[in-house]
Amino acid sequence: MRRLPIYFLIDISESMVGEPIQQVEEGLATIIQALKTDPHALETVYVSIIVFAGQPKTLVPLQEIVSFYPPKFPIGSGTSLSKGLGHLMYELRNNIVKTTYEVKGDWKPIVFLFTDGVPTDDTQAAINEWKNNWQRTANLIAVSFGNETDTKLLGQLTENVLHFKNTNVQSYKEFFKWVTDSIKTSSISVENNSSGFELAKLDGETLSKIDLTKEEPNKQYVDDNYVVLSGKCQNTKRPYLMKYRKNIAPSIYAGIELASKNYKLVGAYQVDNNYFELADTSNFNTKVNTEELFGAPTCPCCGNQIAFAVCVCEKIHCIGDEQISTCPWCNNQGSYGYGEGGFDVNRTQG
Repeated sequence: MRRLPIYFLIDISESMVGEPIQQVEEGLATIIQALKTDPHALETVYVSIIVFAGQPKTLVPLQEIVSFYPPKFPIGSGTSLSKGLGHLMYELRNNIVKTTYEVKGDWKPIVFLFTDGVPTDDTQAAINEWKNNWQRTANLIAVSFGNETDTKLLGQLTENVLHFKNTNVQSYKEFFKWVTDSIKTSSISVENNSSGFELAKLDGETLSKIDLTKEEPNKQYVDDNYVVLSGKCQNTKRPYLMKYRKNIAPSIYAGIELASKNYKLVGAYQVDNNYFELADTSNFNTKVNTEELFGAPTCPCCGNQIAFAVCVCEKIHCIGDEQISTCPWCNNQGSYGYGEGGFDVNRTQG
């Protein structure tokens, strides 16, 4: 039986922490559950999940859906699309059965790329490799989660660049139903000896095709749509992330209308220790001033009232009502107080 390989290449950078990654996790489980009830999909569809942050990882190798169990998604530091693409191409080279004179190989693989921001590395070499070696032999659908993705860059990979308006829980349900329907129609197509690639109809509201003729955004290697700060719990030694979303606030100075940028707290989230395994290992040293940040969370790991204490080692951890605190990063001990004015702190790549 010829296989229809389906690959999910999913951005798990810090900006996906919280509701976005939770909805993706639940959505993938819904997709697999629906496909297991479809006789055409059961006959042909094989699924793999690859994630990428600063580093890529195969969460689920290519396998038939009857034995597929949806994984829990980690969070990593950075958005290395080049490494994500490189790992995808490695998996394709090693797992796709090519057609020969003796045997009919797999149907053309379908790749769903989900991302919500801008790459934090130079992607051109990986994009060129995709265009030269895989653009004609694989179908790629790039989905922008929200309004801040570098869609012009995604347009170099595929003409199928879609905008998903991830506004509420219902929109996520509708989106993942569209993905499920697209896989089902593609599996029917291969059984009818057609192209094997038939996307379901777009509703134009939750999901729409992006006009790639718009002006190209400026290249940047840090996702400026969010500020994400990495901390570690003093009590549990577990890492956590504090996520702030960009906000443009109008203001008037000397009678002139201006717009100032700040970042408002979205929330604080405990993450697994594999956050460090999936981090970009290159030297990254970008700071943000605390006066640009609005809101201070409690520790999501132990409940300490202050999650935003900065040690002399310049790393963030939580503190409670103890007299002497111990930094979980460097083990330095000391007492904390409050100061006036802002100060610079290290931010992640997002």
